[in-house]
Amino acid sequence: MGAYILRRLLLVIPTLFGIMLINFALTNVVPGGPLEQIEARLAGSGDSIAAIGGSTSDAGLGDGSGDGYTGARGLSPEFRAQLEVQFGFARILCAEGFTGTPSLKNEACEKEMIPFWERFGIMMWNYAQFDLGESYFRKISVFDLVLEKMPVSITLGLWSTLLAYLISIPLGIRKAVKDGSRFDTWTSGVIIAAYAIPGFLFAILLMVLFAGGSYWQIFPLRGLTSENWESLSWWSKITDYLWHIALPVTAQLIASFATLTLLTKNSFLDEIRKQYVMTARAKGLSESRVLYGHVFRNAMLIVIAGFPALFLGVFFGSSLIIEMIFTLDGLGLLGYRAAIERDYAVMFGTLFAFGLIGLVVGIISDLMYVLIDPRIDFEKRAS
Repeated sequence: MGAYILRRLLLVIPTLFGIMLINFALTNVVPGGPLEQIEARLAGSGDSIAAIGGSTSDAGLGDGSGDGYTGARGLSPEFRAQLEVQFGFARILCAEGFTGTPSLKNEACEKEMIPFWERFGIMMWNYAQFDLGESYFRKISVFDLVLEKMPVSITLGLWSTLLAYLISIPLGIRKAVKDGSRFDTWTSGVIIAAYAIPGFLFAILLMVLFAGGSYWQIFPLRGLTSENWESLSWWSKITDYLWHIALPVTAQLIASFATLTLLTKNSFLDEIRKQYVMTARAKGLSESRVLYGHVFRNAMLIVIAGFPALFLGVFFGSSLIIEMIFTLDGLGLLGYRAAIERDYAVMFGTLFAFGLIGLVVGIISDLMYVLIDPRIDFEKRAS
């Protein structure tokens, strides 16, 4: 097993490299970039440049009248050159023997554009040292930005996944035991309806019904905690936290709950019909002993071992719309805004971190199979 894990860990490096290379290449051929994004902002507001730490006078964008810049003429060449250096698209080269601080304002220095392959190499070298860079527009490191948004996504992902398992496994087992009964029929109808309802539509329904839309004002619509959370007692803090996450977690739960229930039912049905179950019953074992002593471990293998992957999918992939509806500032919104703003530092930094986590979770999923059923040997299967 150790050799198999080592091979999988070594495969993480080329796989992650390929993911980053493809996305880096695609991003560089797609029209628009951070500089064009700044130009678009300036076209609507002369103060938007403050978001990147400059000013109209310092950047050379004014016309000398002191009235600011409206963006009608785009970025000045001098300021554009400064941004290209700041964002890592270019570097400053100075004449041989130059001893001062490299600056585009010095006649002995000039700008040189950095080739595509070299920029990618610099980025990957920094990522190998877990230096994810700094956001272009927010003046905060990508690592700190991810940590800041992490609690929201962990809340949605972890609670949704745990509740899905706590509901789906007992329900799926019950449906398998009562296969074809009235209970199985009407619960299947509910599950199919739940699976067919988009998560965002269910979230809006919950908001209309229970968050002051048209009926009851029971749950809040913003954040994970109340403004006075720090002053609350420990019990009130727990209650306040659960009160805030009730609706978004419920909305996030609906699709995964339906899928897991049907998966559990089908797994149990497959195992119940096998010969060893008939033999166990023939020996006089009770039905509960047959189900939970023999069938459960085999049937639950694929369900329980898939927990890390399911959590990762909910954690990274399906929380954007829920975050937008319930005003939760998590990783979903972070990635969306980075793509819209062309904040390449955040885009690639989070892609690297999430890609690495995803590949490691894949290995953990394989280990879960072995822990649940020691008869599985990936090393022999690979050889």
